[in-house]
Amino acid sequence: MSGIAAAAPAWRGGWAQGVHYGALGLPLAFVALPLYVVLPNHYATEFGIPLATLGALLLCALLFDAVADPLIGRWVDGLFAQNARRVLGAAVVAACVLALGFRGLFFPPVQGAQAILVWCAALLAVTYLSYSVLTVLHQAWGARLGGDEAQRARIVSWREGLALVGVLVASVLPSVAGLSITSVVFSVALALAVALLWRAPLAPQGQTHAATARLTAPLAVPAFRRLLAIYLVNGVASAVPATLVLFFIRDRLQAQAFEPLFLASYFAAGALSMPLWLRAVARMGLARAWLLGMGLAIVTFAWAALLGAGDVAAYTAVCIASGVALGADLTLPGALLAGVIQQQGHGQRLEGAYFGWWNFATKLNLALAAGIALPLLALFGYAPGGRDAGALQALTLAYCLLPCALKLIASALLWTLWVKKEVRP
Repeated sequence: MSGIAAAAPAWRGGWAQGVHYGALGLPLAFVALPLYVVLPNHYATEFGIPLATLGALLLCALLFDAVADPLIGRWVDGLFAQNARRVLGAAVVAACVLALGFRGLFFPPVQGAQAILVWCAALLAVTYLSYSVLTVLHQAWGARLGGDEAQRARIVSWREGLALVGVLVASVLPSVAGLSITSVVFSVALALAVALLWRAPLAPQGQTHAATARLTAPLAVPAFRRLLAIYLVNGVASAVPATLVLFFIRDRLQAQAFEPLFLASYFAAGALSMPLWLRAVARMGLARAWLLGMGLAIVTFAWAALLGAGDVAAYTAVCIASGVALGADLTLPGALLAGVIQQQGHGQRLEGAYFGWWNFATKLNLALAAGIALPLLALFGYAPGGRDAGALQALTLAYCLLPCALKLIASALLWTLWVKKEVRP
């Protein structure tokens, strides 16, 4: 790459390069929590929009965004094929659109339920698309830096570790400072992160044919299909408890007042565990370290199934242990994917295409988790706020044991499709 690339050397490691590359992960994670959690409540309480209508609107916007991800990935590869200025220019434009869309969603300039719904639908589409452009671009950038297993894990850990910091800030700031201040803080953080990206390390430009590459080219790679299958099953296993965690805290543990403690413990443990997983990778490799993380999650959620009302200290320990397992899920699969891209000779060529499908799978995980867990709870008679013993037992099964079963399947897939075959990209 020319111009800016000459001023940004390839990855050498260290705090400066890690922050320059990884900083964008913070605002991207920051924006996700208000959009998924705060926005429905805001529109319901401030504008009287029915939750069912909001749910359908959010689902449609998410599905539209998920379908667009592979196309975004192909487009991002085309940008990388040209020069660094095109990539960074796209990041600047997408960041501006994302910041404006985020504020516009929470402060619509229109009145009336129908006008507000139209405004919300339009801005959700624009905001999600700009978010996806930045996400795929950021992930592809990191994958292009290449390196051995340890280096790939370090690169991903910078991105995901700072993303967890963003989640922590976003979980507190709206309730403490309000949505207006939150949108300003987000815009400033996003602008700073994009500015830092201009000084991030860059891989040298490779020969690429992104413009003519088939959209489904990554799906033709057996190693990618195997990794994607493992990632999908493991992702659903992680998304199920994320979907049900507030129900479990409020109804099974009856500890709603401790929600900030539980959530902060979980995300902080995830961020602080990154160096531990990097050491594990150095000792046993990416795949076996990920297998260890899955085992930790299984043991942790099996223990959580034994908890009941008032077990605050024990559940805090569960949050810490599952947060450590989260660190593995965030760091290691992406590093494995970067290795697959290198091994297939697609480095500097199709990173965007691979991560487009990867993000499609991530969003599919969220939809599948809601589609499995919530109907299952309804089938067994659980309703939020209920104290019926049978319904609470169903909640425990869905929150604790269903993820264990899915993690066991994911572990078996990882062992048979990856570790046993000695696939070591």
